[in-house]
Amino acid sequence: MSFVHLHVHTQYSILDGQSSISGLFARAKELEMPALAITDHGNMYGVKEFLKVAKKFPEVKPIIGCEIYVTRHYDHKIKDKDHRGYFHLILLAKNYTGYRNLMKICSTGHIEGKYYEKPRVSHEIVEKYSEGLVCCSACIAGEIPRAIIAGDMEAAEKAIEWHKKVFGDDYYLEVQLHRTEIPGQSQEVYERQLVANEGIFALAEKTGTKVVATNDVHFVRKDDGPAHDRLICLTTNTFVDDPDRMRYTQQEYLKSEEEMLDLFYKHPETLSNTLEVAEKIESYKIDKDPILPKFDLPKEFMADIDTYLEKYKDIIDAGRCDPKGNDRGVEFTHSVAYLCHLTYLGARFRYGETLDEVQAERIEFELKTICSMGFPDYFLIVQDFIAAARSEGISVGPGRGSAAGSAVAYCLKITNIDPIKYDLLFERFLNPDRINMPDVDIDFDDDGRYRVFQYIEEKYGKDHISHVITYGTMAAKSAIKDVARVSRLSIDESNRLTKMVPDRPFEATVEEDGKKVKKEFKPKLSNCLKYGELSEEMANGTPEVKEVLDYAGKLEGCIRQTGVHACAMIIGRGNLTEYIPISIANDKLTGEEVWVSQYDGHYIEEVGMLKMDFLGLRTLSIIKECQENIKKRWGVEFDIEKIPIDDKETYELYSRGDTTSVFQFESPGMKEWLIKLQPTRFEDLIAMNALYRPGPMDYIPDFVERKQGRQAIEYDLQEMEEILQDTYGITVYQEQVMLLSRKLADFTRGQADTLRKAMGKKLKDVLDSLKGLFIEGGTKNGHPQDMLEKIWADWEKFASYAFNKSHATCYAWVSYQTGWLKAHYPAEFQAANLTKNLSNMDEIKKIMDDCKKNGIKVLNPDINESESRFTVNQKGEIRFGLGGIKGFGDNIVRAILAEREENGLFADIYDFVERMSGTVNRKAFESLLHSGAFDSFGYCRKQFTLPCKSGDLFIDTLLKYGELYKKDSMDSAISLFGEVEELKPERPVIPDMKEEEDVLERLQQEKELVGMYLSSHPLDKYQFEIENFTTHQLSEIDQLITECEMKQTKMNVCIAGMVSSHETKQSKTGSPWSKTVLEDYGGSYELVLYRKDHENFMSYMQPHQTLFIEGEIDERFRLKPEERAQGKKPPYSFKVKKVTLLGNVNETYLKGFSIYISTPMLTPEFRQDLVKVVKNNRGNTPLFMYLHDPEKNWNIEFMSRKFKVAVTSQLIQDLQKLKIRYKVVRK
Repeated sequence: MSFVHLHVHTQYSILDGQSSISGLFARAKELEMPALAITDHGNMYGVKEFLKVAKKFPEVKPIIGCEIYVTRHYDHKIKDKDHRGYFHLILLAKNYTGYRNLMKICSTGHIEGKYYEKPRVSHEIVEKYSEGLVCCSACIAGEIPRAIIAGDMEAAEKAIEWHKKVFGDDYYLEVQLHRTEIPGQSQEVYERQLVANEGIFALAEKTGTKVVATNDVHFVRKDDGPAHDRLICLTTNTFVDDPDRMRYTQQEYLKSEEEMLDLFYKHPETLSNTLEVAEKIESYKIDKDPILPKFDLPKEFMADIDTYLEKYKDIIDAGRCDPKGNDRGVEFTHSVAYLCHLTYLGARFRYGETLDEVQAERIEFELKTICSMGFPDYFLIVQDFIAAARSEGISVGPGRGSAAGSAVAYCLKITNIDPIKYDLLFERFLNPDRINMPDVDIDFDDDGRYRVFQYIEEKYGKDHISHVITYGTMAAKSAIKDVARVSRLSIDESNRLTKMVPDRPFEATVEEDGKKVKKEFKPKLSNCLKYGELSEEMANGTPEVKEVLDYAGKLEGCIRQTGVHACAMIIGRGNLTEYIPISIANDKLTGEEVWVSQYDGHYIEEVGMLKMDFLGLRTLSIIKECQENIKKRWGVEFDIEKIPIDDKETYELYSRGDTTSVFQFESPGMKEWLIKLQPTRFEDLIAMNALYRPGPMDYIPDFVERKQGRQAIEYDLQEMEEILQDTYGITVYQEQVMLLSRKLADFTRGQADTLRKAMGKKLKDVLDSLKGLFIEGGTKNGHPQDMLEKIWADWEKFASYAFNKSHATCYAWVSYQTGWLKAHYPAEFQAANLTKNLSNMDEIKKIMDDCKKNGIKVLNPDINESESRFTVNQKGEIRFGLGGIKGFGDNIVRAILAEREENGLFADIYDFVERMSGTVNRKAFESLLHSGAFDSFGYCRKQFTLPCKSGDLFIDTLLKYGELYKKDSMDSAISLFGEVEELKPERPVIPDMKEEEDVLERLQQEKELVGMYLSSHPLDKYQFEIENFTTHQLSEIDQLITECEMKQTKMNVCIAGMVSSHETKQSKTGSPWSKTVLEDYGGSYELVLYRKDHENFMSYMQPHQTLFIEGEIDERFRLKPEERAQGKKPPYSFKVKKVTLLGNVNETYLKGFSIYISTPMLTPEFRQDLVKVVKNNRGNTPLFMYLHDPEKNWNIEFMSRKFKVAVTSQLIQDLQKLKIRYKVVRK
């Protein structure tokens, strides 16, 4: 005898099942079980992975199933509290028909019956789709066991008869027995099962129904029970020691045949019956060849179809039959003809009326390949929705990934980069030697992407499209935190343990073949517990810590939740529930329910579905916004795709590293290399985009040196020059390897792409076979074997780093567009960046700094000039948008703009309240006031909060006046006497300022409303001190502490900032301590001072005080030697060593100030300007000057006896205007 588990939950029974699929199969094989089922709760999420793993275990037959939820004999579409109940039922697919029906049932549950997260179906749905399914009565939550436990044997028998009528001999009753061995735990489940089982055996005999034994498996091995118990605590948000929480019996594991026989020794047939079920399961495949949607061809084209069929006969013949020799049908030939028609129309637009030999050969080759592989409709669908997007004003990217290598895609305007011009390869996209679904990823502007979704939904039908599911798993750190929480481990201890998990791969020394070697490991808990810091905790930690780490390790990787892929969409030929199981989710934008596949993106194409990625690229939105700004200010409209690619000003911008906000070229490291490279052509940008990433970065120095002529450009073989000359003899792209293999060794296009893929994925067997072909082909063409060996070795070393040139070219073009806009319309460009980054304060600060550096003013909101978004006025200044003010509703913004449009600008503050009363309430008025929107009326913001003669605040009096004015206007409109001037409400007089405005208070209010300091910054006057004497920004300290703690090393740190809040507290023992929040340009940091530190530095910690702090990152406390011997490591913290008022830093630390001038700068105007700058910035710091003559290469140092300077931000700005470099001489 043997046994098969027919009721098994994997981790796809989310936060309920813990079993990994690979673990289940490995255990089933170990127990010599001939088959294994998957029956997750209400879903088929894990089916594809289940079948994939099954291929590695041919001894174990996979059985696809599901534990569905069946309503209690009412319509599953009814969703209210009286119809919330359901029964469990097990369904197993015997064959492909059963699999399709199982998909239908599961999909219907999600689409129509989902209520309180349970996808329910009615008995009618079960009956409708019952063909090809085996049915089991499920656990004690099933309809029959529940009726028996309730004492209603008549209802139980009636239910059995109904299921037998539907499923016939494929219906089985199910028994389980879970007697817990956990001391003190209730035996209620076991006792209920005993009652149910007794009734089931009696009814089985009475009705002639067979019984199967199952175990409701939720984890693989018995010793996984405690870990599963923690998972249930996470699911129910309870603690392990909570006496009233939900508990499993911990008997729900993959038991052996012997263990199951021990439970049902009186009924051994319940085990043999499981074999009968397994034998009923036929062998079938669910994977399919591509099932592409049909594209409807225009009537006008079809009217002359015979002409086109004859015209493109050669191309049609290349794919008339599929690889198995089956005729693809008439519709297919029509689609090919239409694709050819559109392609050649587009070719004339792109290349002119007459194609040259290269263009004609390339297009014909691609069309024949597309046709032979069976994908004409794919290209027609893509070109259609891209054309629709462009016609609606939606920005579409120039291409993305390997699709840019297609000349057909270029002719169809799917992409906007000429692949022939830039040596981009079609076979990188579609390899004619292997059938792969095309993969066109498309970028749209953020706002337009959803409209493209809507277009596709309307064109193909809602039931033909769906989004793609994603699965979020429990990562190492979250597993530790979650298990620590349910185990009541302290937060400090939990944080300490999670910090020991590195964020990226780490190195550790291991022993291999008797030698110690360093190896890199992924930051998984299994690796960390074995090789990382956590290994010490597992060896020497407290029992509580060891337990938490042990169970966290077992739960790591468990699926935690489902999500929706942000970009992917499936388009089907018919109703998708015919092909894949469907679930639902709420659309983030509309809140409406949308269809979502139950198989994730890894498996969608395997079951024949067409998946496309629709990506939102913010940069396209920025470009679009910038063009609108340009049109508004200058009245200029242009096509960004037609800007000159050889623009001098653009390359100068790249060459000086002025690339903040320039797509993909923004990082400090990239800026440094651009300055060294001095790019002068588009190919330089493509190469830098490909090289600036880990691995290839090592080649940048040689690339720069060769570009600048300081290093000779050499080629292993002269024949390589044509392909490598654009990159100065350095192999940068995968396409170069492919082209060289074809040129040097006569590789076919398909072989060249196979080589590219094998090198990138380091497929040794494939590489070995291709190397022989390469050497053979190369020597045949007369190339020396030793040189071919060297080239191959170089490729093997570099190819895993080589980048996709198609992608690099497309994104270099998007980058160039942003660079061109910044070079020619800098204010409009940065206004667009500010608008599109309002929620990202880190990015906003970078943009603001860049505006400051380039002399672009960013002004406060203005009631008469601001639009909803950031705009540029006629002076070239950026004006903050009204829509960016926090807590200021869109409805009020629209009302203000509409009023301004209809009746003109607001003359003064009185005119504003007269016209906007009833729309702008007090809160909105205060937002406008404190953000600076009324500043242009000439009043201080403080005046609005001063009392009038009546004693009321002016703001209240003003708003009350507005209400009276509005009411009077309405009364006058219906009055018999019309307007009476004497009865009109009188405008209140604004109180005079009696003292200076508190600038800090004004700036704080401003920041609260617009998220930043706009009119000025409290630290502006100390910018020089901050730039020259601090080592880090406040926002970097936490990361520095983490790094020091990991490396067990100290670090000296100098920071500066303004005290934004201070709080003094008392410990339980009565000793004082304090918390102080410091703020600088980049963020904030909370400084905690205890004991002597509090006593020494508390006098400085006053709100709005500006401070320079010298400190050290070191161990927070000292460990005892015996604690260190046990492997314990102390936490690190930032310790204050010295505090200086920021205004005294120069006097304390500055010895002198040096300026650097070269002789070509010494014009009369320059001398005059320099003397003026020095005179305007007199102070006490000694001034030095270094004069350099580049022709004679001599240097002279001067010390000014006449002038000393005050080194401030103003001096630095004045020197920068004169392009004078400076250096600080520190004491």
